Amino acid sequence: MSTIIWIVVVIGVGAIGVVGGILIRGMMASGKTRQAQEMAAQIIKQAEDRKKELLLEAKEEIVQLKSEVEAENRQRRAEISRQEKKLAQRMENLDRKMESFERRERALAQKEQEMETALAEVEKLKQEQRQRLETIGGMTSAEAREHLLKMVENETRDALAQRMRQVEAQMKAEADESARKILAEALQRCASEVATESTVSTVPLPNDEMKGRLIGREGRNIRAIEAATGVDLIVDDTPEAVTISCFDPVRREIARVALERLILDGRIHPGRIEDVVEKARKDIESNIQAEGEKLAFRAGVVGLHPEIIKTIGRLKYRFSYGQNMLSHSFEVAQLSAALAAEIGADVEIAKTAGLLHDIGKAISQEVEGPHAIVGANLLKRLDVPNVIVEAVASHHGEAGALDIYGFIVSAADAISSARPGARQESIEDYVRRIETLENIANSFAGVEKSFAIQAGREVRILVKPTEVDDLGAVRLARDISKKIEEELTYPGQIKVTVIRETRSVEYAK
Repeated sequence: MSTIIWIVVVIGVGAIGVVGGILIRGMMASGKTRQAQEMAAQIIKQAEDRKKELLLEAKEEIVQLKSEVEAENRQRRAEISRQEKKLAQRMENLDRKMESFERRERALAQKEQEMETALAEVEKLKQEQRQRLETIGGMTSAEAREHLLKMVENETRDALAQRMRQVEAQMKAEADESARKILAEALQRCASEVATESTVSTVPLPNDEMKGRLIGREGRNIRAIEAATGVDLIVDDTPEAVTISCFDPVRREIARVALERLILDGRIHPGRIEDVVEKARKDIESNIQAEGEKLAFRAGVVGLHPEIIKTIGRLKYRFSYGQNMLSHSFEVAQLSAALAAEIGADVEIAKTAGLLHDIGKAISQEVEGPHAIVGANLLKRLDVPNVIVEAVASHHGEAGALDIYGFIVSAADAISSARPGARQESIEDYVRRIETLENIANSFAGVEKSFAIQAGREVRILVKPTEVDDLGAVRLARDISKKIEEELTYPGQIKVTVIRETRSVEYAK
């Protein structure tokens, strides 16, 4: 700082001298040398005085700066002294901690050595104990391990079966409650008659003489009727009645209507027979169209192709296990709509798919293949939306995985078919199904007796309590139900009930 001040002073003095010289020269040039000299002397004197003042100021500032630097140095030395004291104290603490750690390390090393000695002694005792156990139990360690694993496995299996039973009970309660609510809501919306129709038609006669007229001379009338209608006319000993037999229900209905009109008219000969049959065929076709339109109107399904309307009308004369397919289709449409409404699906799509799900049965006699695939192909050809086509094709699981509407239609179809009285079943098929159900149950170990009840809707199984425990009964019920699902075909569901009963009998003497 003092060097800068001196430089400033020197520069100032030099500047003053230069200025003074210039002035002097100017004065000398102008002839005023004396005055210039006096003025230069005065300027030099002022410069000297200014120089002294600046030197004094510089010295004072130097002294002040020196005192400030010394004070700052004293403060720094004091701070350094404090830091040195702290550092020395920390070093002492670290030394003490290091000594403590070393003592602990020596103690741990000693304990580790003692632990190794103790572990060696324990291992020696384990070997001795194992040898004693093998000698006492008569089993090697491998056999004992296998025995222990089996015990643990059995205990785990029992615990797992118990847990599964609890989970199944909980899930079944929740699922049953939800399903019960949905199905009850759906079933309450529709009610159908019990199936009583037969696959043959009987035409009443006013008297037995009419049989001869139907047969005609040398059987020409009956041959004409069979040729025109494609049915078999059975004239037997049944009083005042003839039977019409045919696999096609529409042809059978045409023959029935034609016979009733011929009997009522009384004129029975080949020419008249052909005219009446042709008129009956036209009337039945008109009735089929009307029935299709009536069914679509009742179900609330609009915009169907005329060919679809005519095809579903043919279901009036189609029966499956005694169940009328027209009524069944309407019932499935109602159930599908109710189920879709309960689970939040599109009601119109579900209702249309339910109405058309068995349309293939109306033409399956003319086209080869399952009725679901045949019906789906027909609907696809008539530009029905793909979601409805897929639901119809897959409602029996014949076209791959089911979508939501396939599930709805499949469930509604099962409900309609499985309700009591919906279908007829021959006594031979019924007995065979009941026997198969009981034989499946009896094929499992531990089963003492089995009884199929409720028309094959439930099977109750009595097991031997000495061979099957409570948890084993749970597993047995599950295994039997799986085997029934694999080997039997049945509508609805079959309840499997396993009963384990222990009896203790004593006699008082």
